[in-house]
Amino acid sequence: MDLGQIVADRPARFTDKVAVVTGGAGGLGQAISAAFLAEGASVQILDANADAVASAVQQLNNSVDGAVGRVIGSVVDVREPDQVAAALQQAADQLGRLDVLVAAAGGSLGTPRDLNDIDEDALDLVIDVNLKGTFYCAQAAIPHMRAAGGGAVVTFSSIGGRSTSPVTGVPYAAAKAGILGLTRRLAREVGPDGIRVNAIAPGLFLTGRLTGMFDAMSEPDRRSVIEGIPLGRMPDLRECVDPVLFLASDEASYITGVVLDVNGGRFMSG
Repeated sequence: MDLGQIVADRPARFTDKVAVVTGGAGGLGQAISAAFLAEGASVQILDANADAVASAVQQLNNSVDGAVGRVIGSVVDVREPDQVAAALQQAADQLGRLDVLVAAAGGSLGTPRDLNDIDEDALDLVIDVNLKGTFYCAQAAIPHMRAAGGGAVVTFSSIGGRSTSPVTGVPYAAAKAGILGLTRRLAREVGPDGIRVNAIAPGLFLTGRLTGMFDAMSEPDRRSVIEGIPLGRMPDLRECVDPVLFLASDEASYITGVVLDVNGGRFMSG
């Protein structure tokens, strides 16, 4: 992945801040991490794939000026709260503090879309990684943010949790809808501590597994997806990265408990 357009021409909104990005070795997570580094933050990426973590750290060091020494990677299964807590303690110890959590780990994780093909293991995997993983990461991050005097959490819902999707199945929709409730309730609880919690709900960004899922759809289904987007096109990766950094930044200092839909107008909330 070429991170050049992701890191180009960025302001220094996160100088001396520390951001943790879960799912940080994936395409979108790595792009978000690169943007934070380019804007002055130190970054810890969490991912369950050890080889992917090592590769992502190397690519970030090579792609972002001054990144060496400001990015660390940890192999973590977000379904395991002890692993999550240990990793976030590592971030605070090695990088000095914790200001931002981007809980991007999740997805449909290669599970079936159609109801009759979904078994208990597939259901548990999607719910546990997306919903419980987001909870565990936020629960572990909040004490560090309180110690830092405040912070920001950005959770990942989806258009699939806001409206029906032809691409993903019922477990994914349920998990991503649950993240919206988690976001609102957490925002209410930690707001007095100066911690903001917001969700982003992207549409279809063609990275990693989603590319394969989209390509596997029939031509009429793919065409209907594009025709259902008022802007009439698929997004660039930066068009998901930038809203995440906005919600994490001081530019959104009076915004909490909201969901930001980033889908080209395919879903418009009332």
